[in-house]
Amino acid sequence: MRELVILECTECKRRNYTTTKEKRNTPGRLEKVKYCKFERKHTLHRETK
Repeated sequence: MRELVILECTECKRRNYTTTKEKRNTPGRLEKVKYCKFERKHTLHRETK
């Protein structure tokens, strides 16, 4: 069962992306380097609860 998660930029603290993840395979918080349109550069985005 996949779960919908929201990714938040670590620099500007805005919630820019949504994605899905498999809870059994990745029990911790998801981290991805994605493009932030507010910072205009690639930044680390973390899963929010």
